[in-house]
Amino acid sequence: MATKTDLTNPIFHDNDAAREHLEALLWPDGPSCPLCGVMGDRITKLQGKSTRPGVYKCKDCRKPFTVTVGTVMERSKIPLSKWVLAAQLMSSSKKGMSALQLQRMLGTNYETAWFLFHRLREAASNVESGPIGGSNKVVEADETYVGGKAKNKAFGPPPKKAAVVALVEREGNVRSFHVANVDAKTLRPAIVKVASRKSYLMTDESKVYPKIGREFAGHGTVNHSADEYVRHGGFMHTNTIESYFAIVKRSIYGNFHAVSEAHLPRYLAECDFKYNTRKLSDAERSALLLIGAKGKRLTYHQAN
Repeated sequence: MATKTDLTNPIFHDNDAAREHLEALLWPDGPSCPLCGVMGDRITKLQGKSTRPGVYKCKDCRKPFTVTVGTVMERSKIPLSKWVLAAQLMSSSKKGMSALQLQRMLGTNYETAWFLFHRLREAASNVESGPIGGSNKVVEADETYVGGKAKNKAFGPPPKKAAVVALVEREGNVRSFHVANVDAKTLRPAIVKVASRKSYLMTDESKVYPKIGREFAGHGTVNHSADEYVRHGGFMHTNTIESYFAIVKRSIYGNFHAVSEAHLPRYLAECDFKYNTRKLSDAERSALLLIGAKGKRLTYHQAN
């Protein structure tokens, strides 16, 4: 269960404390070289007066490194304490937090706050691996559209609606992704990759699902166009995935207001991450988010 964030914690204000926090998370077995993978007695901590805190050197590749090398935080000029605080704020905001709000809380400019959040969303992507569902489990699948409305666009063409498809295992995890078209040809590769075919697939009456459903252990539908939402004693429904979509839309329309099609996958990664870690505390979720920063990079050019 989420608990109130203690903003007096030193890791949110002291860069040395934040660095030690990151080292404990990313190097649970001690410092390891991000360039060649060496660890143990082959790593030396540099402690000269002219050396900044937290620098290590690998005896094999003879390269210096810090805990941020090889992560989304590499080469960032943002203090580590602000990185840790931003991760905590993102993790504890169920419906998301805008870059403007982060800008005010961190005392940075908007571009810095925007890019920082996008790099954390990159860290949130693919934290969970492996297919969802399985034998005697139900996986719900559905699609929706997100995007602005024409009446909210003062100038120029209205923003394009983007299709989002998601699969959620009941009492389990969710995976969502942006697709160019909602048709069987586009959806099938993604669905069979994400969901175990031993699962019982539950969808609405859309024509794109019957052929895909035959590849699963079973396939059930509800007819939303006929105001049918639950049947067979409450077993047949897509309420779980509809609830997830409600959270996604409240995040986009309530906090971000507009999300471009190019950046949509990262926003979905944030929503997936929070849903899949819903049973963790805010601190545990934040720690998992920072651990996900390892092995990933996102430059400003890539983000734009």
